[in-house]
Amino acid sequence: MLVAAFSLHFSLMRIQSAIFETSAPTLADCPEVTMPECAFIGRSNVGKSSLLNMLTGKKDLAKVSATPGHTKLINYFIINQKWRMVDLPGYGFAKVKKDQRDFFHDVIAEYISAREGLACTYVILDATLTPQRIDLEFVQWLIQLRLPFALVFNKIDRAKPNAVKKNIELFQNEMSLWTTAQPQVFPVSAKTGSGAGALVESMQRL
Repeated sequence: MLVAAFSLHFSLMRIQSAIFETSAPTLADCPEVTMPECAFIGRSNVGKSSLLNMLTGKKDLAKVSATPGHTKLINYFIINQKWRMVDLPGYGFAKVKKDQRDFFHDVIAEYISAREGLACTYVILDATLTPQRIDLEFVQWLIQLRLPFALVFNKIDRAKPNAVKKNIELFQNEMSLWTTAQPQVFPVSAKTGSGAGALVESMQRL
């Protein structure tokens, strides 16, 4: 029964292949735009690598580290030979020198604002927390530049449904101060796989 449920889960996700392509330190080093790109970003301890591994069904696709801020390059993965999943460095590094942190943030800003193939930026948030200032500031920047993005609330397995719903509503209320439009919202769990199907479905429609 568990095997059948596991198979159904990944069937719904419809990711048949996920292959590492390259790591780029700057926008100039990124591969040629030949297919749509979906980028993932979030605070450095929000579970981004675990989420990407769960979505693709590969435990070691993205490096999971106990040290916040492990991802320091723009990492490219080709999905189903049709689109790219992009793992961006997290914002708000806890254990990186200031000059390095500023450089990484510049790289992130340049990629998100200038990459022609970027279809959507998926901002990963912690569903167990009320809106965090650093997350709100990043989303406000996306809104100001009129860049397409979606919100991914990770770790829904660690809080009660009502608490998750409340935290999502609080975040949306904060966003309403800057825009009347609301991005897509995806409550997910990197641990259980809950919500994965809807998230991957949205990427494949871009």
